[in-house]
Amino acid sequence: MNNPDWSKLPFGYFPTDYNVRCLYRDGKWGEIEVSTSETINIHMAATALHYGQEIFEGLKAFMGADGKIRIFRLEENARRIRESAKGIMMEPIPEELFKEMCVKVVELNRRFVPPYGSGASLYIRPLEIGMSPRIGVKPGDEYLFIVMVTPVGPYFKEGFANTKICIMREYDRVAPRGTGRWKVGGNYAASLSAGERAHSLGYSAVLYLDPKEKKYLDECGPANFFAIKDGKYITPASESILPSITNMSLQDLARDLGIDVECRHITVDELADCTEAAACGTAAVASPIGEIDDLDTGVKYIISKDGKPGAITTALYNKLNAIRLGEEPDTHGWNTILD
Repeated sequence: MNNPDWSKLPFGYFPTDYNVRCLYRDGKWGEIEVSTSETINIHMAATALHYGQEIFEGLKAFMGADGKIRIFRLEENARRIRESAKGIMMEPIPEELFKEMCVKVVELNRRFVPPYGSGASLYIRPLEIGMSPRIGVKPGDEYLFIVMVTPVGPYFKEGFANTKICIMREYDRVAPRGTGRWKVGGNYAASLSAGERAHSLGYSAVLYLDPKEKKYLDECGPANFFAIKDGKYITPASESILPSITNMSLQDLARDLGIDVECRHITVDELADCTEAAACGTAAVASPIGEIDDLDTGVKYIISKDGKPGAITTALYNKLNAIRLGEEPDTHGWNTILD
């Protein structure tokens, strides 16, 4: 790919020059391997294929205003993938190895880091898969850790604007006390049917309710959910919700702005009193929500009365982006800056 139109890139896969790999075998992690291959040689009975031993992460690198590359909150992704590994009996990746491989793959693919001002970024996808052949249900003892990268365009191609989402109670994202708190592929596979149905009805995502009682807000498609109510930043708290690094960052920025933050159970009817709402995650940072339609009750929650993104959501979105791009001081020390 030569001289792409960075601003028109989708959130999809484009080949880059290199990926980096490391194999866990005989009780230890091996040397880091630099590869140009886009394929993996895997046994047909590997635990990744049969028993879902597969975890991944998502983070981004940006070209800053000063011409330096920044990777956002690398340490938090390193910690979260370890928790995912422990959750489904995989070998946790040492934090330092995770960080070294992420930095290395970005440096090897520098020419694919989109220029400052393009709105695009280099998406980093670390993944760990079980390689051991197993027919009985049992964890593997051999794992492959890969970090690949691909440039992605700006999430909001037509500008920062509201979306419309829906509630459908017939679908559960995860089971109570299941794998929801870990970033495993199965969670996303379970959301595909509901997501495709929502898209066919003209909605951008499904706002799931808690899988046990169907009383409280859960996640919003593949992202966390937050809202502004009575001037406070509120976001669902649950054992089944993935701890979003973006959500955690937005909460810190909200506190910096003097906004109270509440992580708690949020009932569906509270949506009537919310003045702003958004889905938040690595891809969009914050995707503002203008309307939430409850398809089971017929109730429409009009969050944005004027059709525009809310002032607090917009301020948080702009603030986080400015920190990632080196336009504002990184007072929390979130960025890893490459020389």
